[in-house]
Amino acid sequence: MKPSTDPGGTRLPIKLDSTSNGEFVPVPLSPANREANRLAHVAASHNAKHLDISKRDFLISACGAASTLLAFNAANAAAGKTGGFFDLPAEAALDQQLARVQVGAAKDEFIFDVQGHFVGTPEGNARGPEVFIKDVFLDSDTDMMVLSFVPSARNAEPVTIQAADAVRRIVERLEGTHRLLLHGRVNPNQAGDLEGMDELKERWGVSAWKTYTQYGPGGRGYFLTDDVGLRFVEKARSLGVKVICIHKGLPFGPRSYEHSQCSDIGPVAKRFPDVKFLIYHSGFVSTVREQPYDHGARRDGIDTLIRSLLDNGVKPGSNVYAELGSTWRFLMRDPEQAAHALGKLLKYCGEDNVLWGTDSIWYGSPQDQIQAFRAFQLSAELRSKFGYAEITPALRAKIFGLNGARVYGLSAAEVKKVTGRDRVAKEKVAYQERPEPHFRTYGPRTRREFLRHLMEQPRPAT
Repeated sequence: MKPSTDPGGTRLPIKLDSTSNGEFVPVPLSPANREANRLAHVAASHNAKHLDISKRDFLISACGAASTLLAFNAANAAAGKTGGFFDLPAEAALDQQLARVQVGAAKDEFIFDVQGHFVGTPEGNARGPEVFIKDVFLDSDTDMMVLSFVPSARNAEPVTIQAADAVRRIVERLEGTHRLLLHGRVNPNQAGDLEGMDELKERWGVSAWKTYTQYGPGGRGYFLTDDVGLRFVEKARSLGVKVICIHKGLPFGPRSYEHSQCSDIGPVAKRFPDVKFLIYHSGFVSTVREQPYDHGARRDGIDTLIRSLLDNGVKPGSNVYAELGSTWRFLMRDPEQAAHALGKLLKYCGEDNVLWGTDSIWYGSPQDQIQAFRAFQLSAELRSKFGYAEITPALRAKIFGLNGARVYGLSAAEVKKVTGRDRVAKEKVAYQERPEPHFRTYGPRTRREFLRHLMEQPRPAT
């Protein structure tokens, strides 16, 4: 029998830690977060003893996830953070069937992660694809993922389009359907990128374009409303791939900071109503506290996206989509901020225009993000005061995958049929007889690790 990756049960199934995706400096845990982790371990030890199983076996069960989220609730309530919470009955900590209904695969949603990454793992590059497939498709309830890219020079991509396509082919060789879609990385202010779009479409069959407006030669970014940005949008339209994913928020530093904000989104979306603009991270900035939207306050973060939409008359349900990669993962450790962030996005972008993304596998398996979102709710007080939506099962299903399927022209029902019987699904059934989730992350967790990560990244030509 394969030895357990964490026999002592030292790792919680819902990971509250300082890990970043390599695009922002890791933020240390708050006292409430540390207390949440402590209470979760205490509860896990107690509940495992009550059920007469090991702590590790308890933690990898649905009860382990439910117990952890309930402990987080207790720590947040003690800290006065009650605007958002994980809506679970206390009995779910000990009732496996109830826990599965609340946070487990019994939900059976279509989960389409529109922002995934294939990154180096402790097992090394040789096992990288295998680890990726295990983290995403065996250890989580994810059905499909879009594989994205980090900013880079054309001749030094950390994950090349060829390597990404190799991962897709590995999955497809397992009798898979197109469980992975591909982005084509384009920075139009970089020589050769616009010209390379034809090959990305014809040779690699990309489903969308990914760009970083804060990135460019000499550290200078661009706006989508600049000449170069407009040429990029026009080229995407001419190629018939009219989905553009733009990193906004999570700024790389002070240089060209304004290009990380969302002032260009409203104008370009209004000018090109036939193009779908997916705003990765939704403009979120980890150092800006998310609060109710105030047009006069001119706050940074998600508010820059909302302001740009309002100023340009881009209504909810239009062609701008807010994506949650890293944003939800960071905010689930502060449910009150999470409530404001989600409430604002649903209100101003629209309930059909908020997309599920996790930025995994920087954060290891996305299952903990899925479980936390399955249980998350906005308080009645905030919903009443600010006109936020309640997260109903129907709305949750939209965010988890139905909205993303519509963006990419997919039938969620048809995809679910095929992914429910392909070889990955069969392997998962066998794997779940004795699952071994590792509950680890791969991104930098300290400022030192973050700076080392930056030093290892390629830089654009000056």
